[in-house]
Amino acid sequence: MRAGRWLTLGGYFGLFFLILAWTSLIDPPQHLPRSLVLLVLLLPLLAPLRGLLHGRQRTHAWTSLLALLYVVIGITLAAVAEDRLYGLLMLVLALVLFSGCLLYVRAFGWERRRAPEA
Repeated sequence: MRAGRWLTLGGYFGLFFLILAWTSLIDPPQHLPRSLVLLVLLLPLLAPLRGLLHGRQRTHAWTSLLALLYVVIGITLAAVAEDRLYGLLMLVLALVLFSGCLLYVRAFGWERRRAPEA
C-alpha cells in the first residue's frame, strides 16, 4: 500500500509543479492569460488534494479517472505542440499518478478482504 501512496503523491505533486513551473516560468502561453491557463489546468488537481493527503480510498479511485484527463492532454501536447518535452513529462507524471492510485486502491481492497479472516 505504501508504494501506491508514494507513487500517487509523487505523480500528483510532480504534475502540479510541472504545470505551475512550465506555465508561469519556463514557457508562458502567448495567446492566453497565464492565470486562465493555470486556473484551467490546476483547478481540477486541487479538488482531490485533501483526500489524497488523508489516504482515502474513494479519492484515489476518482483521482485515477482525473489522471486520465492529463494523460490525454500530455499525449496531445507531445504529438501536436512545439513543446514535446512538456507533453512527455506531463504524460509520464500522469501515468505515475494513475498507476499509484490503482495500486493504492487495489492494496486497500486486499487489506479489507483479509481483515475479516484474521
